Amino acid sequence: MSTHVTNQRDRRILSFPAVHPCESISSSTLITSLITLSQTISNFQPQLFTTQKRNARELTRQISIISIFLKEIKDTESIIPNSIILCFSELHFTLQKILFLMQDCILEGSKLLLLAKSQHVASLFRSLIRAVSTTLDVLPLHKVEICYEVKEFVELVAKQARKAKFEVEPSDEFATKKLHLVLQQFERGIEPNMNTMNEIIDYLKIKSWNDCDREIKFLEDEISLLENRDCNEREVPLLSSLVGFLSYCRVVIFESLDGNSFDELELEARRSTEIITLTTCLNPEDFRCPISLELMTEPVTVSTGQTYDRASIQKWLKSGNTTCPKTGENLKNTELVPNTTLKKLIQQFCFDNGISYTRFSNSNRSRDITRTILPGSSAAAHAMQFLSWFLTRRLVFGTEKQKNKAAYEIRLLTRSSIFNRACLIEVGTVPPLLELLATEDKTTQENAISALMKLSKHATGPENIMAHNGLKRVVYVLRNGLSLEARQIAAAIVFYLCSVKEYRKIIGENQEVIHGLVKLVKEGTTCGKKNAVVAIFGLLLFPRNHQRVLESGVVHALVSILASSDKEELVTEALAVLAALAENFDGANAVFEASALSLIIGMLRSATSRVGKEHCASILLSLCVNVGVDVVSVLAKDVTLMPMLYSLLTDGNSHAAKKARLLITVLQDFNETASSRLKGSSILREMNRLEIRN
Repeated sequence: MSTHVTNQRDRRILSFPAVHPCESISSSTLITSLITLSQTISNFQPQLFTTQKRNARELTRQISIISIFLKEIKDTESIIPNSIILCFSELHFTLQKILFLMQDCILEGSKLLLLAKSQHVASLFRSLIRAVSTTLDVLPLHKVEICYEVKEFVELVAKQARKAKFEVEPSDEFATKKLHLVLQQFERGIEPNMNTMNEIIDYLKIKSWNDCDREIKFLEDEISLLENRDCNEREVPLLSSLVGFLSYCRVVIFESLDGNSFDELELEARRSTEIITLTTCLNPEDFRCPISLELMTEPVTVSTGQTYDRASIQKWLKSGNTTCPKTGENLKNTELVPNTTLKKLIQQFCFDNGISYTRFSNSNRSRDITRTILPGSSAAAHAMQFLSWFLTRRLVFGTEKQKNKAAYEIRLLTRSSIFNRACLIEVGTVPPLLELLATEDKTTQENAISALMKLSKHATGPENIMAHNGLKRVVYVLRNGLSLEARQIAAAIVFYLCSVKEYRKIIGENQEVIHGLVKLVKEGTTCGKKNAVVAIFGLLLFPRNHQRVLESGVVHALVSILASSDKEELVTEALAVLAALAENFDGANAVFEASALSLIIGMLRSATSRVGKEHCASILLSLCVNVGVDVVSVLAKDVTLMPMLYSLLTDGNSHAAKKARLLITVLQDFNETASSRLKGSSILREMNRLEIRN
């Protein structure tokens, strides 16, 4: 038997999704399965249980006797009456639940939660063994051919199971009282006694930083399961309080990480480094789909005028529904009209607020961070406030090692909680983190810049960074960071700073910013390149930054991405920046002179995303208008271009369709004149009429 069971997160702890055996199951199959179940339960070793040891020991003893009884029946090979089969089916159902309970009691990361719910867990032991007793009471033992001694054993088990108390052990009860006392102190805003917290941690055999972090992750997963599966959320305050308690212990009690575990944690942090994008952002409540309550990435409008996410409404219609989910009105037709205006509003809102999220499939959604604006409980809130002060003191007065750990803890605490970010900003962690960027230690610099990136995502983060001369220090890391990891995170911070309209001018006037971003576009990893490209896009939202960006040589770097990268998202972001630059004369000529025309045509042909195709069409149109006949004559000779434009006209959104329609007009106009003169004035008038130069 292994020393722990890894939590696969396919169900919530202490939930037992048992199923009754089917009615047609054969007696031999049922008995064999019962024997396997009873043996598995009997093999649990009580010493593996941190709590509920006595209950586990008694339960395994009684089930082991039942296992002997079942083996005896199997060995007789006699015909089993239906009345016994029915009892065995109920026994099978109960043993499934008992197995779930035993697995949960030794589940990795569940120690604190099981202690907090010790009374409930004991009641589960009690109710399940009594369910076994009830089944054994009605079992017609006289109808089975087994020896007298085994029958006596079974009757004895039934009797003991009826009377078994299965109560909380005194030591568990004492530790539980201590835990609830600590949580009550946190709730009242009182910092608990360190000795008491140490006693709780020691009792649960949480011996290291890793052990503590494992418990936190387990509880956070439980909260996520509660929220994502629309379960009753009454447990969230308790779970949040336990997370607050453990977070305090991890930071304050465990002064150092375990051996080489810091390197492992760094590798994990690197793998989960956030990539910022132009098109993936968290939504406010108004931008949620009425069906899924998730971000509408592809908002479409139905005949009643209501808007839904395309995937959600398609699923609704495929299920045979013919009404509008929100209004209940009958749908006149099933046409789904893309709501491009709303889509752009969502994207602009997210960019302006410096928010981003990583898109997951419906079956694997991450926790919605917008739910963390408020703390899960008052105990969790006060624990975080105490932690914020502790970490700030460590950043200012600690040793180099302590400063490094403090920065890493901030990095973890701000990963998925808006409230935590607010607390840490409020107590003043930004200035000492900025100071820490000048360190000569690579790991410390990475932790400090990562912590600042998480804080910069908060509404007050950019203001705090800029107010403390943080741009200069962030740019230093962008240009001279001790690792590519640090440089690409600095680029992400530049993006979040650009989300504040007033800062775009200041940032653009600092040539080191643009040069640092362009250098990262050329030299960075895929993640680094994406962060740099998106940050450049943010700078371009201020028109005067266009010329500065062009002078940096970014066009050649972006064209190089188009020519060499197989990462679709990176290519799409590069196209977005080129489209923005090509809107004016100098930018369009720079794109043309970089020999990008054939690449853009190829991208229009090969791009799988509609957004990428739209950017390609936008670039080609801008090149036609700003460069002129040299571009149009090339496009007019490409016989594959017109079918692609007609496809975009019918399959793309309204914005893409406008670009395609204008390009078709340009090419038809050129061909009809049978000359190389481009009727630019009529094109410009048409563009202004369609209001596409926005």
